[in-house]
Amino acid sequence: MKIRISVLVMAIGFAFSATYADDNAKITHAFLTTGGETYLQDGDGKVLWSFPKSTRDGWVLPNGNLLLAVSRSNDGGSVVEVTREGKTVFEFKGTQSEVNTVQALENGNILLTEAGDKPRLLEVTREGKIAVEVPIQAQIKDHHLQSRMARKLSNGNYLVPQLLDKVVREYQPDGKIVWEVATPNWPFTAIRLENGNTLINCTIGNLTIEVDKDGKTVWQVSNEDFPSKPFDDACGAQRLPNGNTVITAYHAKPGQTKLFEVTRDKKIVWTYTDQRGAGIHCFQILDTNGKPVEGRPLR
Repeated sequence: MKIRISVLVMAIGFAFSATYADDNAKITHAFLTTGGETYLQDGDGKVLWSFPKSTRDGWVLPNGNLLLAVSRSNDGGSVVEVTREGKTVFEFKGTQSEVNTVQALENGNILLTEAGDKPRLLEVTREGKIAVEVPIQAQIKDHHLQSRMARKLSNGNYLVPQLLDKVVREYQPDGKIVWEVATPNWPFTAIRLENGNTLINCTIGNLTIEVDKDGKTVWQVSNEDFPSKPFDDACGAQRLPNGNTVITAYHAKPGQTKLFEVTRDKKIVWTYTDQRGAGIHCFQILDTNGKPVEGRPLR
């Protein structure tokens, strides 16, 4: 018999809870969240750091700084790197409607996307110069629904989820599309796995799928698999080294499941809930039970 164990902790003036299956009762995760609120939290629920602006995407860098895609305000959004003390050490301001992606690259550049009449991927140097520009072949009637968590791959290409087009595309640096897969709903996150498959979150479709190189779905999980129906706008995702997948429910309200970890055989082994009004747009799991996530984060 499975026994559910819930832990309720008060932290920084709000409550959060984590729930585990009995055979995974010791699971904790530290993580960075981006969205209406941006903060770094340890496995005990203590907020270690926060940022005063809404963000779309973000990473904790090896040096401890935070790299963030900042939501548009009265501008086109931006990318910033900030220290734990709040000092900005890098900033690139968007020139169109939105900046929705950020990724620090091995070559030292920063990858970002710009949504607008000319949707594009940019690699920007630390000096703020555009080193690479790749046009994204996307609809332009709705800038907000052009693309989301684009990532540069180890082969030098770029993987781009295109929401309203309902397609995930792999672009070469010259802009040529070399792979694509149609999705059953708006793709938000696309993660190229080590086996060559691609993990995709279909946001308002409340569905996560894994497709092979031929675009065939080899695994999927959705609300149909759980009586609790934890999916509620599946935005960000991360594949952990143990093969489990953590998924965010961006539209979850205070007291509802905002993050959950599901195994390959579709068992939920960890959930996260808090009383914050803001949902979790995207996230980075940093450790499990106090041990750092090893290798390149698959997110």
